[in-house]
Amino acid sequence: MLRFPALLLAGLLSLSALAFERPFPPHALRGKMTPGYFPDVSIDGKPRQLSPAARIFNQDNMIEMPAALRGSDIVVNYTVDMNGNIDRIWILTPEEAAQKLPTPAAK
Repeated sequence: MLRFPALLLAGLLSLSALAFERPFPPHALRGKMTPGYFPDVSIDGKPRQLSPAARIFNQDNMIEMPAALRGSDIVVNYTVDMNGNIDRIWILTPEEAAQKLPTPAAK
């Protein structure tokens, strides 16, 4: 009788352990980010600004609020909009940070 719930729980736990590869855009850049007061961030020691519609994804690919970020030198991939503001940030896992960032194909 308890066998089915136990199997179900084991299956759900094994699903959460599966790693997935996040698809980063080919034009993504990498840097070390230090959050500031919105919309300010620092990437590689240079002051930058988040775009009004910026999205920050944590290591679980969930949206993170800029005010909730703490720490410094957080390794991230990011993209820049046409105005030079940062519009998307992905906080990297240690495994993702160890991988080289793919370079865009030459034209």
